[in-house]
Amino acid sequence: MKTKFVHINIVAWDWRKLADFYRKVFGCVPKPPERNLSGDWLDKLTSLKDARITGIHLDLPGFGANGPTLEIFAYNEIDESADVQINSPGFAHIAFAVDDVEEALALVVENGGSAVGEAVNTEVRGLGRIDVVYVRDPEGNIIELQKVE
Repeated sequence: MKTKFVHINIVAWDWRKLADFYRKVFGCVPKPPERNLSGDWLDKLTSLKDARITGIHLDLPGFGANGPTLEIFAYNEIDESADVQINSPGFAHIAFAVDDVEEALALVVENGGSAVGEAVNTEVRGLGRIDVVYVRDPEGNIIELQKVE
Protein backbone atom coordinates (compact mmCIF):
# COMPACT_ATOMS: atom_id res chain seq x y z
CA MET A 1 0.00 0.00 0.00
CA LYS A 2 1.40 3.38 -1.01
CA THR A 3 1.07 6.09 1.66
CA LYS A 4 1.89 9.78 1.99
CA PHE A 5 1.72 12.04 5.04
CA VAL A 6 -0.91 14.74 4.36
CA HIS A 7 -1.59 16.89 7.44
CA ILE A 8 -1.77 17.18 11.19
CA ASN A 9 -4.77 18.81 12.88
CA ILE A 10 -5.03 21.14 15.84
CA VAL A 11 -8.48 21.81 17.29
CA ALA A 12 -8.52 25.45 18.35
CA TRP A 13 -10.67 27.69 20.51
CA ASP A 14 -10.10 30.50 17.98
CA TRP A 15 -8.81 29.10 14.71
CA ARG A 16 -8.14 32.50 13.13
CA LYS A 17 -5.99 33.68 16.04
CA LEU A 18 -4.09 30.38 16.20
CA ALA A 19 -3.50 30.30 12.43
CA ASP A 20 -2.18 33.85 12.66
CA PHE A 21 0.28 32.74 15.38
CA TYR A 22 1.67 29.96 13.16
CA ARG A 23 1.83 32.35 10.21
CA LYS A 24 3.71 35.05 12.16
CA VAL A 25 6.06 32.81 14.16
CA PHE A 26 6.87 30.00 11.71
CA GLY A 27 6.03 31.47 8.29
CA CYS A 28 3.21 29.03 7.58
CA VAL A 29 1.16 30.10 4.56
CA PRO A 30 -2.65 29.90 4.39
CA LYS A 31 -3.84 27.36 1.83
CA PRO A 32 -7.39 28.31 0.80
CA PRO A 33 -10.19 27.65 0.86
CA GLU A 34 -11.25 28.31 4.44
CA ARG A 35 -13.37 25.40 5.66
CA ASN A 36 -16.95 25.68 6.87
CA LEU A 37 -18.10 22.08 7.15
CA SER A 38 -21.33 20.56 8.43
CA GLY A 39 -23.93 18.00 7.50
CA ASP A 40 -24.92 14.40 7.99
CA TRP A 41 -21.64 13.19 6.50
CA LEU A 42 -19.65 15.13 9.11
CA ASP A 43 -21.83 13.85 11.95
CA LYS A 44 -21.18 10.29 10.75
CA LEU A 45 -17.45 10.91 10.36
CA THR A 46 -16.97 12.52 13.79
CA SER A 47 -19.73 10.66 15.68
CA LEU A 48 -20.90 14.08 16.91
CA LYS A 49 -24.45 15.41 16.56
CA ASP A 50 -24.84 18.63 14.56
CA ALA A 51 -21.07 19.10 14.22
CA ARG A 52 -19.79 22.19 12.48
CA ILE A 53 -16.12 22.80 11.70
CA THR A 54 -14.51 26.05 10.55
CA GLY A 55 -10.84 26.58 9.84
CA ILE A 56 -8.02 26.49 7.34
CA HIS A 57 -4.97 24.53 6.22
CA LEU A 58 -1.52 26.13 6.42
CA ASP A 59 1.39 25.11 4.21
CA LEU A 60 4.28 24.14 6.48
CA PRO A 61 7.65 25.85 5.91
CA GLY A 62 10.21 24.00 3.85
CA PHE A 63 7.81 21.92 1.74
CA GLY A 64 6.13 24.27 -0.75
CA ALA A 65 2.53 24.17 -1.93
CA ASN A 66 2.40 20.38 -2.32
CA GLY A 67 3.79 19.47 1.10
CA PRO A 68 1.98 18.46 4.27
CA THR A 69 -0.19 21.04 5.98
CA LEU A 70 -1.11 22.12 9.48
CA GLU A 71 -4.90 21.96 9.66
CA ILE A 72 -6.36 24.31 12.26
CA PHE A 73 -10.05 23.73 12.95
CA ALA A 74 -12.60 24.94 15.46
CA TYR A 75 -15.71 22.92 16.31
CA ASN A 76 -19.02 24.48 17.28
CA GLU A 77 -18.74 22.51 20.54
CA ILE A 78 -15.40 21.95 22.30
CA ASP A 79 -14.56 19.16 24.79
CA GLU A 80 -12.90 20.97 27.69
CA SER A 81 -10.71 18.09 28.93
CA ALA A 82 -7.52 18.68 30.88
CA ASP A 83 -4.47 20.29 29.25
CA VAL A 84 -2.01 17.97 27.53
CA GLN A 85 1.39 17.71 29.22
CA ILE A 86 4.69 16.86 27.56
CA ASN A 87 4.46 13.31 28.96
CA SER A 88 0.74 12.72 28.26
CA PRO A 89 -0.10 9.65 26.14
CA GLY A 90 -0.85 10.27 22.48
CA PHE A 91 0.50 13.01 20.23
CA ALA A 92 2.75 15.18 22.38
CA HIS A 93 4.08 17.94 20.12
CA ILE A 94 4.96 19.15 16.65
CA ALA A 95 8.51 20.27 15.86
CA PHE A 96 10.06 23.03 13.77
CA ALA A 97 13.73 23.30 12.80
CA VAL A 98 14.86 26.88 13.32
CA ASP A 99 18.08 28.83 12.69
CA ASP A 100 18.18 30.27 16.23
CA VAL A 101 16.33 28.58 19.11
CA GLU A 102 16.54 31.58 21.48
CA GLU A 103 15.25 33.94 18.77
CA ALA A 104 12.39 31.57 17.92
CA LEU A 105 11.55 31.22 21.64
CA ALA A 106 11.39 35.01 21.96
CA LEU A 107 9.12 35.22 18.90
CA VAL A 108 6.80 32.57 20.37
CA VAL A 109 6.52 34.49 23.65
CA GLU A 110 6.10 37.82 21.84
CA ASN A 111 3.13 36.33 19.97
CA GLY A 112 1.30 34.94 22.99
CA GLY A 113 3.04 31.60 23.52
CA SER A 114 5.13 30.44 26.47
CA ALA A 115 8.05 28.17 27.39
CA VAL A 116 7.43 24.68 28.80
CA GLY A 117 10.94 24.22 30.15
CA GLU A 118 14.37 25.71 29.57
CA ALA A 119 16.31 25.85 26.32
CA VAL A 120 19.19 23.36 26.36
CA ASN A 121 22.22 22.58 24.23
CA THR A 122 23.33 18.97 24.47
CA GLU A 123 24.98 16.14 22.58
CA VAL A 124 22.66 13.39 21.33
CA ARG A 125 24.48 10.22 20.29
CA GLY A 126 24.01 9.53 16.59
CA LEU A 127 22.60 13.02 15.96
CA GLY A 128 25.19 15.54 17.14
CA ARG A 129 24.76 18.76 19.12
CA ILE A 130 21.23 20.05 19.43
CA ASP A 131 19.77 23.31 20.72
CA VAL A 132 16.19 22.56 21.74
CA VAL A 133 13.29 23.94 23.77
CA TYR A 134 9.63 23.03 24.21
CA VAL A 135 7.11 25.86 24.01
CA ARG A 136 3.33 26.25 23.96
CA ASP A 137 1.33 28.15 21.37
CA PRO A 138 -1.32 30.60 22.68
CA GLU A 139 -3.82 27.74 23.13
CA GLY A 140 -1.43 25.45 25.02
CA ASN A 141 -0.34 23.07 22.21
CA ILE A 142 3.27 21.97 22.62
CA ILE A 143 5.88 22.79 19.97
CA GLU A 144 9.53 21.72 19.85
CA LEU A 145 11.99 24.29 18.50
CA GLN A 146 15.27 22.68 17.45
CA LYS A 147 18.56 23.37 15.76
CA VAL A 148 20.83 20.39 15.06
CA GLU A 149 24.49 21.28 14.61
